Amino acid sequence: MMRRRTTLLTGCTALALALGATACGGSDVAAGGGDKALSGQTVTVAGVWSGSEQKNFQKVLDAFTEKTGAKTQFVSTGDNVSTVVGSKIEGGNAPDVVMVPQVGVLQQFAQKGWLKPLSPTARKTIEADYAPVWKKYGSVDGTLYGLYFKAAHKSTVWYSPDALAQAGVKPPKTYDDLLKAGHTVSDSGLAAFAVAGQDGWTLTDWFENVYLSQAGPEKYDALATHKLKWTDPTVVEALTTLGKLFKDKQLVAGGRNGALNTDFPGSVEKVFGPEPEAGMVYEGDFVAGVAHDQYGRTIGKDADFFPFPAVDGGTAPVVSGGDAAVVLKDGKNAEAGMKLLEYLATPEAAAVWAKAGGFLSPNKKLDLASYGDDVTRAAAKSLVGAGDSVRFDMSDQAPAAFGGTKGTGEWKLLQDFLRDPSDPKATAAKLEAAAAKAYQD
Repeated sequence: MMRRRTTLLTGCTALALALGATACGGSDVAAGGGDKALSGQTVTVAGVWSGSEQKNFQKVLDAFTEKTGAKTQFVSTGDNVSTVVGSKIEGGNAPDVVMVPQVGVLQQFAQKGWLKPLSPTARKTIEADYAPVWKKYGSVDGTLYGLYFKAAHKSTVWYSPDALAQAGVKPPKTYDDLLKAGHTVSDSGLAAFAVAGQDGWTLTDWFENVYLSQAGPEKYDALATHKLKWTDPTVVEALTTLGKLFKDKQLVAGGRNGALNTDFPGSVEKVFGPEPEAGMVYEGDFVAGVAHDQYGRTIGKDADFFPFPAVDGGTAPVVSGGDAAVVLKDGKNAEAGMKLLEYLATPEAAAVWAKAGGFLSPNKKLDLASYGDDVTRAAAKSLVGAGDSVRFDMSDQAPAAFGGTKGTGEWKLLQDFLRDPSDPKATAAKLEAAAAKAYQD
């Protein structure tokens, strides 16, 4: 999934052009002076990252090499982590550590018996330095398997300060005010929002923020685990609320058809590119990476965000995503892999990527000064400050057939709803039918 991409560079080819062929291999960083406990061992790490994300994670792995003497080898899986890792295990070539981007996939790996429980050292660090919600999302049936190293703050609305200033609009605090502000921006000559409807996952994020604020965390948790049906009136209400935006031609750049032909990077371009078409784009903190890396925007000056506003008197939502490090039992160097996890749990490891940019850590002990700009610091403070009220991306908690597959399930049905938002009740019924099948399978 393109869910956390921070640049338009993809794959090893583009990265190798920028960094040399070793970028797609591993770390041969000199171990430095003194005895190193893991010298001579190589830890293989698999994950979805490519481009600048892979480059910056490699800096973290290099720091681990400096500390322990262990070399590292990063394997980019592409978007389908589950299939790639499964085939590697079957082929007797399992990586030692996998960076898992979805709660549902972590649960799947644990249920297949692929994962080692975290060591007492890693557990102790997580219990001391992370809000309990992160332990919950890394656990299956009471056993802790996953460390959330990288998080995403998915309740951020990004905007052009110039566009809002020209319209005389200030960042809104409620969803109704958001729509009013959107009309004012539209009246000034730009569409209000760029909506990335071509990528169904962005529409799930829209829905989740509205639902969490409007229905509350208990209903959100029940819907995320399918203990509440998608035909529940709260789902219909949230779809109705979202439909107000989708059906308003003044608010969506290019209208609904334009949105359905706009992918995530394109939605960022429509606000921060050379020929702006909209004043705002909703998505996670990773919007900043595209705005800066692709369009040269200075974060905090040319691009800024405000929190996703509260809906119908509810609490402003904080929805997160994240990548959890897990250790595979079948890895050739699983013990060294666990040492890597213990390192990734520390603020020292998080600080390496925080300094490089395009990263948020849920670790409470990471000094906010480690982040390179005030806007990222504000996002990190909001994420950590939300504590246990953070809710993990709902579609990432679902079986992939419902919540994480292009052209089917929730992604497709919300695209259909964007195309025609006239019958929220019918959409809820279709969502329930798709969810029931996926959870049963």
